[in-house]
Amino acid sequence: MGVRLRSRDQTATYGMAHKKFSSSEESTHEQIQGENYGYCFFDSCGIVHKEFVPPGQTVNHSFYKDVLERLRKQVQQVRTDIADDWVLHHDNAPAHTALSIREFLAKKNIPVLPHPPYSPDVAACDFCLFSKLKSKLKGHHFGTMENIKKFVTDELHTLTENDFRYCYDQWKKHRNDCVTSQGSYFEGDNL
Repeated sequence: MGVRLRSRDQTATYGMAHKKFSSSEESTHEQIQGENYGYCFFDSCGIVHKEFVPPGQTVNHSFYKDVLERLRKQVQQVRTDIADDWVLHHDNAPAHTALSIREFLAKKNIPVLPHPPYSPDVAACDFCLFSKLKSKLKGHHFGTMENIKKFVTDELHTLTENDFRYCYDQWKKHRNDCVTSQGSYFEGDNL
């Protein structure tokens, strides 16, 4: 699942990563109870907002609306130059397309850039951010969910502005490829 935001008149973009930390990152010595998800909103300059989903919390439209409200406030604080002029691009997950979410975004004057159906290659979080995190998480045993959260947070802070700019450039390329294919399904560079 991924979300991106972009300024109408700048190259700044925002993205949201929704990452499930699963058993492959869990310790075999101490079983971590449940699963945890994390959100990371970023733009072409870096991370804007990051949070972890509380254990046991269902990621539904109600929770997602709260996340969007926290993001909106964070954008106003850390990206003042585009605080009133950004566009949201998120995928077609049910929590993202619910009527309550569309109403919330309309009420807050946050335009949405549509996400083509069946197009994971257009979700920058999936093709860019997750690949960097997965390679760092693979093979580690963390022992506790708190250790996973700390590790992920530390790894996110190692990403540079160039990493986020590259992600944005790749996102633009993937969107252009999707337009070129007229919305037909494709994987990678195989148009």
